[in-house]
Amino acid sequence: MHPMLNIAVKAARNASLIITRASQDIGALTVRSKTYNDYVSEVDHAAEAAIIDTLREAYPTHAFLGEEGGVQGEDQENLWIIDPLDGTTNFLHGFPQYCVSIALQQRGKITQAVVYDPNRNDLFTATRGRGAFLNDRRIRVTNRIRLQESIIGTGFPFRDFAHLDAYMAMLKDMIKKTSGIRRPGSAALDLAYVAAGWFDGFWEIGLSKWDIAAGGLLVHEAGGLVGDFEGNESWLETGNIVAANPKVFEQMLQTLRPHLTDALKSPA
Repeated sequence: MHPMLNIAVKAARNASLIITRASQDIGALTVRSKTYNDYVSEVDHAAEAAIIDTLREAYPTHAFLGEEGGVQGEDQENLWIIDPLDGTTNFLHGFPQYCVSIALQQRGKITQAVVYDPNRNDLFTATRGRGAFLNDRRIRVTNRIRLQESIIGTGFPFRDFAHLDAYMAMLKDMIKKTSGIRRPGSAALDLAYVAAGWFDGFWEIGLSKWDIAAGGLLVHEAGGLVGDFEGNESWLETGNIVAANPKVFEQMLQTLRPHLTDALKSPA
């Protein structure tokens, strides 16, 4: 395992200890709403602090972009992108579908990725150019050829409803043209599931970098494609993402494209 990935795994496990301990008494947590339907608890903050402390000890000059703490540090060439608890709403309801997501972006490219599911003890990892792994076993995207036979993950708009009509039109067509749609509630895990071949594809509108940075590399290293709704590279910036095996990816784009508004198209 790459030394930087090893440290990121250690950081994810440290955060998961905090999360798992808190999950045993969710009612005792202090929770506040950041914006409509977007919640944060002291667990999110404590888990993020544990991750940054672990990474900073090994790489004191690196920068950190965390969901809860914003950007810290000087060295923007090495930027750790952290979601300490992806699926907070699930967590707060006791629904066991959430994870820790950590990615390293070096000179604009994601090079290391960890997605850790403490409920199942599933550790998804990837280093750019070295493949993707689940608990040290190599994983690949599915070889499914037809969208009609595919299970596709998604996430419903929950915070910003500006694109709800476009999304509902996409969902309607995807329901008709697939074998089934699933919405578990953690985008980082959804992308890991594409990498592992448990989903054939995934799409969502308006995610944040920390939701998708690690998962995007997992899919790429597992032989899949990741793009925005036009198949371009802006997905990390816009948060509009499609990920799938290559055959299903193209069919998903064909299904989604007719419903794009100008706001959802790739930046010029």
